[in-house]
Amino acid sequence: MKYLYLVLFGLMLFNCKEEKAEIKLSADEIVTKSIEKSGGEAFDNSIIRFNFRDKFYVARRDKGQFSLIRMFKDDNDSVFDLLTNNNFDRFINESRVIIEDSMKAKFSASVNSVHYFSVLPYGLNAEAVNKTLLGSEKIKNKDYYKVKVTFNAEGGGEDYEDVFVYWFDKEDFGLDYLAYSYSEDNGVGMRFREAYNEQNIEGMRFVDYNNYKTENKELELFDLGEAFEENELKLLSKIELKNIEVELLNQ
Repeated sequence: MKYLYLVLFGLMLFNCKEEKAEIKLSADEIVTKSIEKSGGEAFDNSIIRFNFRDKFYVARRDKGQFSLIRMFKDDNDSVFDLLTNNNFDRFINESRVIIEDSMKAKFSASVNSVHYFSVLPYGLNAEAVNKTLLGSEKIKNKDYYKVKVTFNAEGGGEDYEDVFVYWFDKEDFGLDYLAYSYSEDNGVGMRFREAYNEQNIEGMRFVDYNNYKTENKELELFDLGEAFEENELKLLSKIELKNIEVELLNQ
């Protein structure tokens, strides 16, 4: 009888472990865990500098206020773009220039896009972000949470209609892959990105990306992970951040 009780007790412990392992996480919980693993609150109070292609970028985030900067040479002119919580300004050779609203929106989106991708998954808990758990998917023998992200018109930026899919590692919650659709002149374009060259600087995670496209016009955004697994995507470019520097504020 004593052995029967021991067996039953063992089965109860096993069942408890199984139930614990099957606890389901929401999309919000998955993203929050990923942000925490990638640096979390450190991003909220920091200055980040890096080069991307032929331009220099600076992001200052301090207690909810941000300044996103892009600097580059255009022929013999020095261009300085500044995007803040409230406005976008362009300076050429240190003189502020007046630009049309349509171009202001275009430049703002361009500056924001580079800074947005540079610190992912930070930013995915913003108020304008909507997250939906699509389930699980296996890529390169790893299990991932698959999360869809859309944006509200208010606060979602110029490209708020773009749709994103993110793949988070089920073990360490690292963001290893992402895909997105965007509007272009002849319809909708799609991209798939594979993270590599992970760096940890001052407790913050930075990665580069292999940037893929599909030539299959019948393929859906949500199928890009499977298409990548089947080697059906074509490498288009590499997204590489150079000379990353981080300065923590309010330390």
